[in-house]
Amino acid sequence: MAEGRVYDLFVIGGGINGCGIARDAAGRGYSVALAEMNDFASGTSSGSTKLIHGGLRYLEHYEFRLVREALMEREVLWAMAPHVIWPLRFVLPYQKGGVRPAWLIRLGLFLYDHLGGRKLLPATKTIDLRRDEAGKPLKPLFGRAFEYSDGWVDDARIVVLNARDAQIRGATILSRHKVTSARRDGDAWAVTVAHTLSGETQTIRARMLVNAAGPWVDQVLAGAMGRNNAHNVRLVQGSHIVVRKKFDHARAYFFQNPDNRIFFAIPYEGEFTLIGTTDRDYTGDPKAIRISDEEVNYLCNAASEYFAEPVRPADIVWSYSAVRPLYDDGASKAQEATRDYVLKLDETEGAPLLNVFGGKLTTYRRLAEHALEKIGGAIGTRGASWTAGSRLPGGDFAVLGFEAEVKRLLSHSPFITRVHAERLVRCYGTDAGVMLGKAETAADLGYHFGGSLYEAEVRWLIDKEWAVTAEDVLWRRTKQGLFLTAAQAAGLEDYMTGARHAA
Repeated sequence: MAEGRVYDLFVIGGGINGCGIARDAAGRGYSVALAEMNDFASGTSSGSTKLIHGGLRYLEHYEFRLVREALMEREVLWAMAPHVIWPLRFVLPYQKGGVRPAWLIRLGLFLYDHLGGRKLLPATKTIDLRRDEAGKPLKPLFGRAFEYSDGWVDDARIVVLNARDAQIRGATILSRHKVTSARRDGDAWAVTVAHTLSGETQTIRARMLVNAAGPWVDQVLAGAMGRNNAHNVRLVQGSHIVVRKKFDHARAYFFQNPDNRIFFAIPYEGEFTLIGTTDRDYTGDPKAIRISDEEVNYLCNAASEYFAEPVRPADIVWSYSAVRPLYDDGASKAQEATRDYVLKLDETEGAPLLNVFGGKLTTYRRLAEHALEKIGGAIGTRGASWTAGSRLPGGDFAVLGFEAEVKRLLSHSPFITRVHAERLVRCYGTDAGVMLGKAETAADLGYHFGGSLYEAEVRWLIDKEWAVTAEDVLWRRTKQGLFLTAAQAAGLEDYMTGARHAA
C-alpha cells in the first residue's frame, strides 16, 4: 500500500454488499480499499438459506419492487457464476384449509412467473404428489403441490469470488483488519485499521467512505465514528439445521407453517438436507449468535408436520445461525420487516459517507449499482455499469455447461472421482483445473486431510482466497466440515497455524 496514497473509496465490510460494491467500483476505474474485520462472509452472508430467489412470500407484504428486481436478477447472476449458482425447482405442497388458499398461491406464482423476465427457468406447474416422487417422503395427506423455479447459491463462495475479482481489478483487499477509527480529515477520510492477528495498525486515506458492515453498521457509526445516536438496523435471527438427506430427488420443498411463517427443505452437499429458516428479533452481539433450543424444536416440529419420517434434534449433524441486518421500518413482526435495502448518503460534514442498510444476496449486484450511482454523484462518475454481462472468477463457461465442465475436469485429472470433480467445479468452475495443475495422481495433490480435501486445494485457498483458519476452509470456502472427523479438522487447523507462522 503506497505511502500517502489517497483512495477514491474505502469500504468497510467483507460481506456480499461490501465485496459487491468494491468489485463494481474497481471495475469502473475507482481506486478502492476494503477492510473486513474477520473472514469474508463470516457473518450474515454465509448464514443465509442459500437461495437466489424473488422472495415469493414478499408479495404478501406488497414488496413488488423488491420482488421484481430479485426475479430479474436470478438469471443475470446465474450467467455470471454458473459454478456457484444453479437452478432449483421448489415443491410447495397444498393442503385444503391451509394457511393460504389455492387461488392466492396461484396468483402469487403467476406474478412470480411473469414479473421478472424469466427466459431459461421453467414455469410453474401443478403436480400430483400421489404419483410424483416428490410425494414419497411426505405424509399422505398432501395430495397436490405447486412446483416453481428459483435458484441455489453457495453464499460464502460468491462473496469471496467478488472479493477476488475486486482484487484482480486493482482493489486493495484487507481481511482480518478491523476499523478502529474513521474521521473526516479535510476533504478525505482518515481510516485506522488494526490487523486482528498481529495487532499492527495503519491509517488509510480515502475521498469517500462506504459503511457496508452489515449487522455492525450501527456499531461502526457509534464506535469508529463516535455517533451514539445510530439506530438504523433491526437484527433478525435466522437459524438452519442440516440432517441426513430426507429424499433422493433433486428438488427442494417450500413449506408453510400455521403461524404464517415459511421454511425450506433443500438438497445439500449430496448427502444432506438443509432445513430453515427461523425469523425472530435478536438483541445480542452478532458475533455470539447461536441457534437456540427453541429454534431447533421449532424447525424439527415444523418439518415433522410434512415429512412422514419425523425430524428429531438427534438427527442434526450441523446447524448455523446468523443475523439479518434489516432496515428498521417499524414492522411489528420480524418476518414482516422489509428485506429491501436502503442507501443513505451523508455529505453534511465534508468527505462523503454512504451507509448501506439491509439487502439480500439476490439483489446485491443491483444494490452495488445503486451505490455506485450515489458514489458517482458524490465524488464524480467513472465508467458505466458493467457487471450485468460479467463473469466471476471460474464462471467463464456456458450457463448450462456444468456437465461439460465436469467432463473436462475428469479428462484433465482422471485420477479423481466424479463426485470430487463435481464438488471442485461447483466451488471453482474453470479454476478447478488450474488448481489441480499438473498432478497425475492423488498423491501429487499433497496431504489428504479427509473427505475430498487435499493440500493442493488448501494451498489455493490460502494463496488466492484469504483462508487463515480451518473454519474458513471447512465451513465457508468448502463444506468439507460435514465430511471430516474432529481429529481430521484438528489436523487441518494445525496445518493452517503452521502456514500462518511460515508466511
